Amino acid sequence: MDRILKSIRLIEGRIKGWVVPSVTKIARRRDPYRVLVSCILSLRTKDKTTIEASNRLFKVADDPRSMLKLNENRIRKLIYPVGFYRNKSRVILGLGRRIIEEYSGRVPDSLEELLKLKGVGRKTANLVLGLGFGIPAICVDTHVHRISNRLGWVSTKTPEQTENALRKIIPRREWINLNTTLVTFGQNLCLPVSPFCSKCDVYEFCERRGVNKSR
Repeated sequence: MDRILKSIRLIEGRIKGWVVPSVTKIARRRDPYRVLVSCILSLRTKDKTTIEASNRLFKVADDPRSMLKLNENRIRKLIYPVGFYRNKSRVILGLGRRIIEEYSGRVPDSLEELLKLKGVGRKTANLVLGLGFGIPAICVDTHVHRISNRLGWVSTKTPEQTENALRKIIPRREWINLNTTLVTFGQNLCLPVSPFCSKCDVYEFCERRGVNKSR
């Protein structure tokens, strides 16, 4: 536990001042609906494109009721060129209807209810809980899964297995920020291929699992 917490503190110190993920930027207002929609937009999309598309969309509609006043074609134009923008426009409208009809216009604040929404998986649901509501949740995406295995914190095959394993070894107070910390670290230094191990502050604590080549 001490090794893991020390590693987290070192990573946090190293990434200070670096550009954080797009959804983290949007979540600074702590609005669950904005976090939910921006998560949908971010899938298979670069951060810069996600931020720009989210800002365009939220200037026109930033809650379920105002979103439903738009038609699918209008949303497509606002969010283009995010990946799968046609499908995402349908998902966003569907989410708005469901939230209004079944949750009185408020994004649900439990993992179980969030996972009932079409287009919402565990990654998105946990980000909404953590960044949108401030409820402790561990969001595991490809970066968190890869880095926590590379460091030797866990030995898992899937993101869901990683989430369950991390819940057992990471204190709850660290859960919400863990995704932002590891994603920022993974996008800039602990790269998937040929990471910058020679510049890494946690090198002495890292088992470097799966690292065949580094810089």
